Amino acid sequence: MTGKQLDFGQRVTRLNKKHEKLSRGYRATMRPDGLVVMKPQRVKSAIPARVLLLCLLAFFGFKALLLFHLGEPAYSERVEILSQGTNVEVAGAWIMQIEPVSQFFSDQIAKVLN
Repeated sequence: MTGKQLDFGQRVTRLNKKHEKLSRGYRATMRPDGLVVMKPQRVKSAIPARVLLLCLLAFFGFKALLLFHLGEPAYSERVEILSQGTNVEVAGAWIMQIEPVSQFFSDQIAKVLN
């Protein structure tokens, strides 16, 4: 292949990549010389990290409130009963087991409310 054919192939590849990026969304910007150029827009996540973090915090808060309200022995007993059930219940028992985060939140709730 000659140099011009290789250069053409590289330009086509570059244009195809740019077109693929622009097909996911773009925004128009004006360069200092007045030319309007389309720039690809970044793909945003369907669920923002802040919402995910808030849900996780709410879950640990719920577990801590439940642990505080029932007390550690009763809570552990209920989780043990849950672990004897179906596969879904076993998964729920694994998720609901006492871990340091919910234990810490429970201790903080006990300090505030007592």
